[in-house]
Amino acid sequence: MRYYSLNRQSEPVDFRAATVAGQAPDGGLYFPETVPRFPAGFVEQLPTLTAAEVAYTVLRPYVGTTIPEAELTRICAETVDFPLPVVAVTEQISALELFHGPTLAFKDVGARFMSRCLGYFSRHETRPVTVLVATSGDTGGAVASGFLGVPGVEVVILYPSGRVSPVQEQQLTALGQNIRALEVRGNFDDCQRLVKQAFRDTDLRNRRRLTSANSINVARWLPQQVYYCLGVAPVAGPPPVVAVPSGNFGNLCAGLLAYVSGLPVGHFVAACNANAAVPAYLTSGEYAARPAVATLSNAMDVGDPSNFGRLLELFGHEYPVIRGLLSGCSVSDAETQATIREVHARTGYLLDPHGAVAFFALENALRTRPEAQGLFLATAHPVKFPEVVAAATGQPVPVPAELGELLRRPKHSTLLDPDYEALRSVLLA
Repeated sequence: MRYYSLNRQSEPVDFRAATVAGQAPDGGLYFPETVPRFPAGFVEQLPTLTAAEVAYTVLRPYVGTTIPEAELTRICAETVDFPLPVVAVTEQISALELFHGPTLAFKDVGARFMSRCLGYFSRHETRPVTVLVATSGDTGGAVASGFLGVPGVEVVILYPSGRVSPVQEQQLTALGQNIRALEVRGNFDDCQRLVKQAFRDTDLRNRRRLTSANSINVARWLPQQVYYCLGVAPVAGPPPVVAVPSGNFGNLCAGLLAYVSGLPVGHFVAACNANAAVPAYLTSGEYAARPAVATLSNAMDVGDPSNFGRLLELFGHEYPVIRGLLSGCSVSDAETQATIREVHARTGYLLDPHGAVAFFALENALRTRPEAQGLFLATAHPVKFPEVVAAATGQPVPVPAELGELLRRPKHSTLLDPDYEALRSVLLA
């Protein structure tokens, strides 16, 4: 498998080079030259396969010969060695719970796969690799956990000051070792802009081996297909409607990639908060980036999603095709809070703000599809947003035992102005 840059000014590369580089030299995102079809009988066999077997089957074509079979088998098994259950919430709607990993968020899947691939690729290198990543909430914690203690890898995480939850911030700042947190005085788009500037800085990249662990990196993006396969398999009847909480759009693009490979999905819903550039595009056919605004579902506070280009590329920039498969929904903070409260009162199920956005969008979409089954991605544990959830339900959120020790650790972060020279100085210090 080869990968080309969406800017089309760089030479195609294999999976190893795309993973290590993170982003193409011309600043574009890497995209596979071909989208492989799932093997014959794979979809029918999904209910009988282990998660590790599903992961290996899905990812083998993308990895090619860059990782030996035995090593990739191990990496895939470790990537999905925690539960990814489908839980019925109502008669028509189920949740694919992706928050049972080490950092209680869906990004554990991509981060674990990428960290192990990069660890394999870096095993004989003399210079460490610096993983440079911007986070709007959960990415940073998952990356920090996935790469903690990996030999030859340093991690630098940029996050917007005051715009992540207390639990998310602890997961970014309290681990130490090879993890460093930079607290940026700005929003996620500022963090993402700084990271992109660093990757375009030829002098910096000559002095430090940089890669990214955002969903712009193919090794973070591609493994997210796996849980779509695991989630769709238990849904009985016709292909379900799937709602995805969407910010930078890597998660949804992975689901669409699995669909193009042969996964049966009836319709996708891009569930967004007030940052609704893509829902606006799906309504009008015109895309315009917007300044990010802060919301209760902070991991989705992205005004100019990086992976939107991959979405367009996957369908040849054909708006009618995209619009036929994908609809968008923008959900307000008030609607988010009301959904958490009402679903808990009606069913006993506890949503986090991102899951609430997806549930609201899915319920709205199913009004025109009363016979369809719906599946939404529950991407984070409610404990990561205790104040929001408690305010909506009137009850405190129980803290899982595994979080207790982490929450007692001191925070270590470096405050940074949203200025590229400030970041460059830190990286070269």
